Amino acid sequence: MAAFSGHYEVSGAETPPLPTRALLWVIASFALLLAPQWDRLPVWLIASCVALAGWRWLAQSGRVRLPGKWLRTAIMLGVIAIYIATVQGRFTVDTAASFFVLAVGLKWLETRSTRDFYVLFFILVYLATVNFLFHQEIYWTVLNLLAVSLLLVGLQILNAPDLPASMRSGWRRLGMMLLKTLPVVVLLFVFFPRMAPLWSVPLVSGEARSGISDTMRPGDISNLAQSSDRAFRATFGGELPAYRDRYWRGLILDYLDGETWRQGQGEPFRRPGRVSLDGGVGDLTSGQYDVLMEPTDQRWAFVLEGSVAVSDNVVPTDEGVFRFRRPADTTVRYRMELQGNGQRDAVAEDPRQLRRYLQLPRSGNPRARALAEQMKADNPDAAGMVEALMSRFRQQAYYYTLRPPAMPEDGIDALLFDEKRGFCAHYAGATTFLLRAAGIPARVVVGYQGGDPGAGDEYLVVRQYDAHAWVEAWLDGEGWVRVDPTAAIAPDRIESGLRDAVAEEGSFLEDDWASPQRYGNMAMLQWASLQLDRINYHWQRWVVGYQGQSQMDLMSRLPGGLGLKELGYATAGIVGFALLVAGGFSSWQIRRSSRGDPAGRLIRRWHKLCHRAGIPVRFGETPTQLAERIALARPGAAGTARVFARLVNKHYYGSEPEEGQRRLREKMARLLTTMRKQMSRDTSQSRETATRRVTG
Repeated sequence: MAAFSGHYEVSGAETPPLPTRALLWVIASFALLLAPQWDRLPVWLIASCVALAGWRWLAQSGRVRLPGKWLRTAIMLGVIAIYIATVQGRFTVDTAASFFVLAVGLKWLETRSTRDFYVLFFILVYLATVNFLFHQEIYWTVLNLLAVSLLLVGLQILNAPDLPASMRSGWRRLGMMLLKTLPVVVLLFVFFPRMAPLWSVPLVSGEARSGISDTMRPGDISNLAQSSDRAFRATFGGELPAYRDRYWRGLILDYLDGETWRQGQGEPFRRPGRVSLDGGVGDLTSGQYDVLMEPTDQRWAFVLEGSVAVSDNVVPTDEGVFRFRRPADTTVRYRMELQGNGQRDAVAEDPRQLRRYLQLPRSGNPRARALAEQMKADNPDAAGMVEALMSRFRQQAYYYTLRPPAMPEDGIDALLFDEKRGFCAHYAGATTFLLRAAGIPARVVVGYQGGDPGAGDEYLVVRQYDAHAWVEAWLDGEGWVRVDPTAAIAPDRIESGLRDAVAEEGSFLEDDWASPQRYGNMAMLQWASLQLDRINYHWQRWVVGYQGQSQMDLMSRLPGGLGLKELGYATAGIVGFALLVAGGFSSWQIRRSSRGDPAGRLIRRWHKLCHRAGIPVRFGETPTQLAERIALARPGAAGTARVFARLVNKHYYGSEPEEGQRRLREKMARLLTTMRKQMSRDTSQSRETATRRVTG
C-alpha cells in the first residue's frame, strides 16, 4: 500500500485531515477530563483510554494507520468483554459512567473527519458534566472548566486553522464570552428556583468508598489511621467543644463473630434514591452545629454525644445513633443540636433488648473469661467493675501503637496477657468482651474522636486518622455510659490527638508521604493546606450546597421576602433582560461596523435601490448574481450593474492599497447615481409602453 499520507478514506471519498493543532487541544482536554476519574476507574480502563488516544495521535503524525472496520470491531468487543467481566452484574450510575468513559476512548479510533471531531467535542463536554456526579470540589471544577476551554480553543482552530495568531485570539474570544455571560450565570444561579427532581437515581456501587465500615476486626482502624483523607467538617454556633469531648458516634457493633464485631441487626431495605443534601438553613445558634460530610455510600451520620437532629435529612435510631434515609453517595450537610449527655438520660431499657448486649461466642479466649469472673467477684457492682478494668489498663504496661502485632487465634487473650500492644479497636473489643463475660451489657461504638481547627478556627476538620472505637456499658440508674480504654492507656490520644499519642513511635501517617498533615513542623505547608481547605469548604457549603431550603432562606432575607412564585418571575425577567441587552449590543455592533465600512454602506444603498425597483435581494446571493438579475429586469442598467458588482468583488477580494480602495468607493458611488437614473428611466419607459398598449 502507499505510504500513509494523513488522509482517510470514508465511504470511497477522500476527506481532508483534521488540523494537528486542533487534535492536540482535544487530546489535552481528554487527559484533563480523565484526571477526576482516577480514584474510581480501574487501572486497565484508564490505560486503555490513554492508549487509544495515543494511537490516534500517532496516526495523525503518520507513524501508524488507524484500524479498519474489522479491527475496530474486534477491539471494541474485547474491551467491552473485559468491562462486563469486571462489573460482575452490577449496574449503577457509577458503572454506567465508567462505560461512558470507555465509549469515549473507543471513539478516538474512528475520529477521521471534521464531523467526527464535532461528535467527539460534544461527548467530551458531556464527560465534563459526568465528572460533577462524583466530584464537586472547587479544584475539580476549575479543572473541568479548563478542559472545556481547551475544547473550545480546538474548535476555533478547526474552523480557522490558517488564521494568524488563532490560538491567542481564541483564548481572547473565550475570555470575552466569559465576561459577557458571567453576570447572567450568577444571577440565574442565585434566583432560578431550586426545586427537587421528580425522580432520584442512586450513585452508590454497593461498596463503601472509604472510611469506617459496618464491621470491625482488630487491625481495621489502625489501617484507617494511616489515611489523612477528610471525613467531615463541623461548624459550631458557639465555642468549639474541648478536644476530649469530641466523640463523634457513628454506629453500634454488638455481635461478636469470632474475631469480628458487626451489627447484630442489619440495615433495613431501602428503595433506591439520593440522600437529601440540604440540611439546615439560617444562622447557627448556640449549641447547634453543621456537619458537611464527605460521601461514604453508607447511611450512618456522625454526631456528638447528646445531640438531637435539627435538619430532617437524618433520623435517630433506637441505639441513639443517626441515619440518613438514603446512602450518602455525595457530599451531604446536616444540622444537629447538643442537649446535654443524652446517653446518661436514657435509663429505661427493655431487659430483652439488653440481653443481646451480652452475646459472646460459645468458646474462645479462656483466660479473658477467667479474668472477667475474678474481677466480677472482686467488684460485684457494675460501676466498680468498670473502674477496676480501667485501673488495670492504666497501671499495667499496656501500649497504644499503630504497629500492632499479629494476634493468634485467641487474640483477646494474647492482647490482655501476652502482647499488651494494640490500637483502639483491639482494646475496645477486649473491653466489651470482658464486660459481657462479667454479665454487664456492653457494645462497641465506632466513629471518630477529635478534629483539628480549620483556617481561622471557623470549623473543625475530622480526618480518617481520627477514626476511633470505644465502649458503652449499661449501668443501672445511669444508662449507657462511655468507657474508653484508650483514654486510660494513651490519654494523649483523647486530649490532643493521634499525632501526639504515637510521637515516640514515629508511626503517624508513615505510609502517606504525600499528605501535608504528615509534616506538622512545616508551618508554611500547613498554612497553605488550611487555606486551600477553607476555599473548598466555602465552595461546598455555599455553592454546591445551595439547595432549595438554602435558596428560600436567602430569598426571605431580601426586601419583600421572595417566594417560589416571585423567583419564577425574577428568573423570567433576568432571561428577558439578558436577551434584550444581547440584542441591543448586537444591533449596536452592526451599526458600528456599518459606520466603519463605507463600501458596506454603498452596498446597502444598492440593495435598497433594487428593492424599490422591484428586484428584492435574495438570501446568500452574490453581487454578480444580483447584477445579472438586474440586467434581465432593467436592461438599461445592465452594464452599470455588472461594473458595480465587479468593483465590489475587487474591493473585498482584491489586493488594492488603501488609496486604490478609496478610488474604487468613489467610482462605486458615481455608478450608484447613474444606476438609479437608468433604473428610473427604464421604469418610466416601461410605464409608457404599457400605457400605449392599453390605449391603442
